[in-house]
Amino acid sequence: MNRKNMNIDWANLPFGYFKTDSNIRFYHRDGKWSQGELTSDENISIHMAAPCLHYGQEAFEGMKAFETKDGRIVIFRPSENWKRLQKTSERIFLPPMPEEMFVEAVKKVVAANKKYVPPYGTGASLYIRPFLIGVGAKVGLGPAPEYIFAVFVTPVGPYYKGGLTPVKAMVITDFDRAAPDGVGDCKVGGNYAAGLPGADHAKHHGYPVPLFLDPKEKKYVDEFGTSNFIAIKGDTYFTPSSKSILPSITNDSLRIIAADLGMKIEQRPISIDEVSTFDEVGAVGTAAVITPICGINYNGKEMLFGPEEKAGPVITKLYQNLTGIQYGELEDKFNWLEEVR
Repeated sequence: MNRKNMNIDWANLPFGYFKTDSNIRFYHRDGKWSQGELTSDENISIHMAAPCLHYGQEAFEGMKAFETKDGRIVIFRPSENWKRLQKTSERIFLPPMPEEMFVEAVKKVVAANKKYVPPYGTGASLYIRPFLIGVGAKVGLGPAPEYIFAVFVTPVGPYYKGGLTPVKAMVITDFDRAAPDGVGDCKVGGNYAAGLPGADHAKHHGYPVPLFLDPKEKKYVDEFGTSNFIAIKGDTYFTPSSKSILPSITNDSLRIIAADLGMKIEQRPISIDEVSTFDEVGAVGTAAVITPICGINYNGKEMLFGPEEKAGPVITKLYQNLTGIQYGELEDKFNWLEEVR
């Protein structure tokens, strides 16, 4: 594995698709999963009447692999992604899969594409995208007759090029990304498609990040377009509780780290009117880890959080602790890293 000879500018990778050597696929037919097959084919052939295309019977996950300071290749908390995928599968009638099958599939694809894991110190990582889709011909509404579970990987740079650089957000009141008692807490594509108008509205007004409110009362903070909402006030870490928020593994990890650092944790409904009282605000998720939010526009008035030039001290410390574990710079005291050999 000679990464120096690969024609990749590791330090300037975008957060986008980069072709790698192989992906893995499993097929579910007659109630059984097939053995996983590695392939170099980037295309999937499915019937035009596949339920994933017409009725949204599909789910996906997002996770990362890293090269650590001591040269190991590790995956961050893959079992938590498996748990979340199972919850989504139950909700939209996708077939369950064993945890071992999911984790081993991810490890097998990462191992087959080791040369694409960005070297330690570049700030980049290997993004992992497992997805599960309903296929086969079915015109009437109902679960698909067959399913495909696949995993591909691609080396990526930071989601936002500035890294831990604050950005501004805009509260979206004209659009919802999820419905009450719907699938907002599941990782399905429809949630992201529903969030596109709000994201476009925010971007049109000069704000790179949309912040959605609860879909019922438009009173409580839900989540950012692709990330959970967190806030810091004194020694307390706040994050909203809602049935329409996707449970973020990054958010869960940060709460554990915050508690380990002696902070108090409050997960509860957060009114948009309370947001202005916070010291620091961040958008957290797998892609960006933490994006500091220095200002939020709500109905034309801007709430400000710290300087625009740099993240606040607590968010910076949380970011350093989480990425320090991921890159092997700090002790993995919570046993979050799964090594790929």
